[in-house]
Amino acid sequence: MKALLKRLSFIILAFIILSCSNSNESDYQSIPTEEFPNVNATFGTKLDLANLYNYANQTIPNYITKNNSGSNLITDKGATLGRVLFYDKNLSSNNTISCASCHQQSNAFSDSNDVSNGVNGTTDRHSMRLVNNRFALESKFFWDKRAASLEIQTTQPIQNHIEMGFSGTNGDQNFTALISKLNGISYYKELFKFAYGSEEITQSKIQLALAQFVKSIQSFDSKYDIGRAQVVTDNQPFPNFTQQENSGKNLFITPPVFDSTGNRTSGGLGCAGCHKAPEFDIDPNSRNNGIIGTVSGTGIDISITRVPSLRDLVKQDGTLNGNMMHTAVITSLQAAIGHYGTINIAPGNTNLDPRLTPNGFGQQLHLTATEVNAVIAFLKTLSGSNVYVDPKWSTPFPN
Repeated sequence: MKALLKRLSFIILAFIILSCSNSNESDYQSIPTEEFPNVNATFGTKLDLANLYNYANQTIPNYITKNNSGSNLITDKGATLGRVLFYDKNLSSNNTISCASCHQQSNAFSDSNDVSNGVNGTTDRHSMRLVNNRFALESKFFWDKRAASLEIQTTQPIQNHIEMGFSGTNGDQNFTALISKLNGISYYKELFKFAYGSEEITQSKIQLALAQFVKSIQSFDSKYDIGRAQVVTDNQPFPNFTQQENSGKNLFITPPVFDSTGNRTSGGLGCAGCHKAPEFDIDPNSRNNGIIGTVSGTGIDISITRVPSLRDLVKQDGTLNGNMMHTAVITSLQAAIGHYGTINIAPGNTNLDPRLTPNGFGQQLHLTATEVNAVIAFLKTLSGSNVYVDPKWSTPFPN
């Protein structure tokens, strides 16, 4: 009898815990949609506030351990507001550009153009992919890491004269004018009240919501992930990989061995020195990778030290999600590998990563065609499919 009572107590306790863990979701379901007539009229069934998408509790593989979310944790309500803001062209001065104009879901939230179109011209740099940005040690954003957090980053394009035009300079209105503009849009009053309990619109609230939406964009359904879930470490052969893909993985992970003049004599390519598996994010201590571009009015651009995760460099069919690097000068995976195969120390590049200059010389990997093809095959395994089609990351606007 005691054993039976003990078992029943465990069942009751489990039921209570399960009920509590689902309490937030049930609260969302109970919201009367008639309280949001302007949201319903504008978005129809594409934005159902009574049945929110799951942003806050998405499945994350247990081998993913990095997280730079900070205190602004993802909520379903906040990310839903962020989704609307991300796709709304009203956030630009002439109603023609949204965040999604330069970060397109069909391209892993990058741009197929080398540089992006803004309200007053084109950007200086290629639009960075936004996939898995929170699963990283690096917490700074933009190619040159000038934003200390994703929250700060989200509104800088809005306040840029070229990009979205609320800069307060060059004849632009300032961010206060944007807030006034959003206050005049009826669905925003409802959405801010829905997310924050108040109709008040502030820059801080916009930053929090946009950052939550961007943080929610994740990709863990690749061939790599299927294989990684079956092994203990990345050093083991993946059961679902071809021999070529496993060879490419080993070359990616294994450091090269150099002679006194920077020539590889054995080992792999050492890509994981800056892009460590399984997140494939950038090492925060990385410096310039040898790609030098120009920025209008500032001369050569050697400040670039941040890059997106290597996940979803290409779609599953192997086509690029836009050209690579901040200059978009690299147009294929083969060219990307080739760049690191022969590093030339360009005059004026005082910020070149020392890992690319063994013994003071630009590294010479002396890659064979077999090695290049193997690494390309491995990089393609890092691409998923859901990120391109999941409706929770798509536009909420009907047209």
